[in-house]
Amino acid sequence: MFSRTENFQQYIKFYPVVSTIIALNVIIHVLSMVPVLGDLIFNYGAGANFLISDGQWWRFITPMFLHSGFLHLLFNMFSLYLFGPELEKLAGKLRFLNIYFMAGLFGTVATFLLQDASYVHVGASGAIYGILGAFGALVYYARNTLPQLRQIILPIIVISIIMTFLTPNINATAHLTGLAVGFLIGLSYFHPKRIIGWKKRKR
Repeated sequence: MFSRTENFQQYIKFYPVVSTIIALNVIIHVLSMVPVLGDLIFNYGAGANFLISDGQWWRFITPMFLHSGFLHLLFNMFSLYLFGPELEKLAGKLRFLNIYFMAGLFGTVATFLLQDASYVHVGASGAIYGILGAFGALVYYARNTLPQLRQIILPIIVISIIMTFLTPNINATAHLTGLAVGFLIGLSYFHPKRIIGWKKRKR
């Protein structure tokens, strides 16, 4: 289900939303390595709680497009590359965008509300955990009809939660909030009656 066999052109054609998000993150990361410009990007984009308190509300969104280093970017974008396409295909472009950005947004909001004023964070992990949460909702509804999906997704979710607490310098608040938000939105989107409605509209 999550093995990617498409070539580059096919991937972009079939999964334009995921491809665009990955491209934006990579481009912004490359720009962040440019002297002076990189400092400006981080200074005005990082999720700094004390600056959000001062009214810089755009920082609820911008941290989702910033990463602290190449490995941070690589891990998040590989996860998005792997898990994002199937959800974009199942839910549709707009629903996928809603899951991704709402999970990321609420992850940042929860970080602002629950962490110290001095806390600063970057990364798309909360949004990506939202994707896993949405798959968790799909497993909830299809646990009897898609047992293979359950066997794949549940261990991934459990391992991801464990790694959240074992890995240093991780924003556990954003991870867990993104996971919960993705699950809740997924419960709405993947309700069997709603999926039947989608199929009727596609005819």
